[in-house]
Amino acid sequence: MSQLAGKIGIVFGVANKRSIAWAIAQAWHRAGAQLAFTYQGERLKENVEELVAAFGPDTLLLPCDVTRDEDIARVFAEVGAKFGKLHLLLHSVAFAPKDALEGAFLNTSREAFRVAHDVSAYSLIALARAAAPLMTEGGSIVAMTYYGSEKVVPHYNVMGVAKAALESSTRYLAYDLGPRKIRVNCISAGPVNTLAARGIAGFMEMLKHYEAHSPLKRNVLPDELGATGTFLASDGAAAITGQVLYVDCGYQIMGM
Repeated sequence: MSQLAGKIGIVFGVANKRSIAWAIAQAWHRAGAQLAFTYQGERLKENVEELVAAFGPDTLLLPCDVTRDEDIARVFAEVGAKFGKLHLLLHSVAFAPKDALEGAFLNTSREAFRVAHDVSAYSLIALARAAAPLMTEGGSIVAMTYYGSEKVVPHYNVMGVAKAALESSTRYLAYDLGPRKIRVNCISAGPVNTLAARGIAGFMEMLKHYEAHSPLKRNVLPDELGATGTFLASDGAAAITGQVLYVDCGYQIMGM
């Protein structure tokens, strides 16, 4: 399988082997892409180092706090220096303070709202702006979102609002970057047992609810998200941009 042979990509958001970003990165690698990775903070460095070692000792691994423009600039300068170009970018980055994911959305603080939107939505704009000059042959930017952007999911709170901003940003970026043959899309994944998901109260009940109510009567598998990520990165999706693609075993279509 070589759908992505000759493609250079960078992955933001791997935390551990359960990360959706890791599932997509593995799929991109199997499809022939050469990848660089970033990690956020020393706490996650060892986890990510251990994972990406499987891709070879020369795999580029860089620290990046997406709220710092200087970090972003340095990452893309190093990617440019090593590869000279870029074709793929995966944005799987989101954060909100824990207390903002508990209790009532009404009580969201101004600071929690700012942080959630900066990390989870504005970062896509900042990364796309830095990546675009390297995507001289066109490219594909893929971001991860969730159904809580359009419907109320208890405890998702401000993260749902931030994901709505992310999805809207995807459409505006798709419009701006289309003339450069750069596509921008979102994957809206059903719940997956990741480090981030376990920070949401009632997450295990959410998994059971999806399994009971989705048309396919099960939850999405990481490998299925990897396959979707590979499709969106490939020439097979050359006419798809500005879209939110639901990969949730059909849950999004249900009214009751």
